[in-house]
Amino acid sequence: MKYIGYCRKSTDEPDRQILSIEAQVAELKEFAAKEKLEIVDFILESKTAKEPGRQKFAEVIRLLESGVADGILSWHPDRLARNSIDGGRIIYLLDTGKLLDLKFPSFWFDNTPQGKFMLNMAFGQSKYYIDSLSVNVKRGNRQKLRRGEWPNKAPFGYLNDMSTKTIQVDKKRAKFVRQAFEMYATGGFMQIDIREFFTKNKIFNKTGHTVHVNKIKHMLSDPFYYGVMNFCGELYEGSHKPLITKKLFDKVQEVVRRKSKTHYSHTPEFDFLGLVKCGECGGSITAEKHVRFYPTKNRTAVFIYYRCSKKFGPCSQRYTTGLEMEEKMRVAIKNASISNYVAKKFLEWAETDSQKENLESSDKVGILTRQLKEAEEKLDRLLEAYLDKVIEETEYKAKKNELLENKLSLQAEIKEITEKGNEWLEPFSEFVKTAETGAKTARAKNNLHELSVQARTVGSNFFLKDRQLTCEYVKEGWKPLSEFGVGALSRPSTRTLLGD
Repeated sequence: MKYIGYCRKSTDEPDRQILSIEAQVAELKEFAAKEKLEIVDFILESKTAKEPGRQKFAEVIRLLESGVADGILSWHPDRLARNSIDGGRIIYLLDTGKLLDLKFPSFWFDNTPQGKFMLNMAFGQSKYYIDSLSVNVKRGNRQKLRRGEWPNKAPFGYLNDMSTKTIQVDKKRAKFVRQAFEMYATGGFMQIDIREFFTKNKIFNKTGHTVHVNKIKHMLSDPFYYGVMNFCGELYEGSHKPLITKKLFDKVQEVVRRKSKTHYSHTPEFDFLGLVKCGECGGSITAEKHVRFYPTKNRTAVFIYYRCSKKFGPCSQRYTTGLEMEEKMRVAIKNASISNYVAKKFLEWAETDSQKENLESSDKVGILTRQLKEAEEKLDRLLEAYLDKVIEETEYKAKKNELLENKLSLQAEIKEITEKGNEWLEPFSEFVKTAETGAKTARAKNNLHELSVQARTVGSNFFLKDRQLTCEYVKEGWKPLSEFGVGALSRPSTRTLLGD
């Protein structure tokens, strides 16, 4: 009788204590020599047997059906099957006579009705072990999540502390991850720019390779970074230290949603693509690069031109040079910028207003605290309804995620008011600093990318017509600021600038 030696080692959790494939081969050879068994081939496989579809196992079945061998030699029945389909195939081959014998160093088998019954029991026991283990693992994961513990590998920017079984901040990478969120929130950077930013600062994967764009895409959409764990579509409050605020995360998600609707490519030499439209036909503005060589001067010059793409048909608009576009963009940014002196005055006025409003903040905190309590009560009632099977799991997860996000927003707002006096001072300060940066950006040279980022921040609806650039300052704060003009010192209300 000829036997096929089949050795399998899974990479999943339940098989960590199983002999390695090399050890199984050694044991089977020793067993075959002792029992005087002829082994025609060894087939080795590193894959779980929880589900059907193993290629090497299918090869074993094919060799048996073709008559190359009529017996299987393996360490234990659970090496052959841990699911009902593969176990059933082994039993069926025994019933049809294409498989005459099975040999195991750790299990007795005889090709009799009683032997096949015992083999079926072994397969069933293996499947029960896997099924019960899966249930136990899921139950353990749910309990960890309730305690705020992440049960999986730490996301990029965090580390698994094996001694305490907790998630700790990766001090080397965390600062750059936070900066990556801040960069992307401006709307002027793509995911590939974030990858280049990491590479420039020598931030790589744990394997030492460049961070893949897909990992950056997942990172920018993962609520873990502001303290919430998304596990199988359900949100849980985490006990780990957040790297960013929920406000910053929400800004990033707005940019992600906006960029998912636009498909312009980010080409470094054409920084204003996707920003301006034609003022005559509404078509997008495209760009071209022309290289000219001047023999008399032995010099090569590069010229950039922006023109209407004429996507919607004929259009009479002519091209605009890259230098003209750059100059007009600087004017648009300058119109919504302020000097250092004005920025300083704005911040002084804001601090004065903030101190006055601190007296009223206790009432605001009281209202938010009541709203927070209501949100927590709703979460409790929702859980009771789910446990009582009043609502389905899908509906429960969706509603729980909505209530949890509302709860976290209220907590963040209470914390911000308690620590900083009110909720508008920090965004106003950021707004003033950005407006101050705009003045510097408009004056600087060779900074087209910075111009593009600032333009997307202060304005929208940029139109080019008759070589004139127009812009609408419709975003919060920039319209009233542009109306005051550069360097204006008449005092506007902070509420007016913030669009309240």
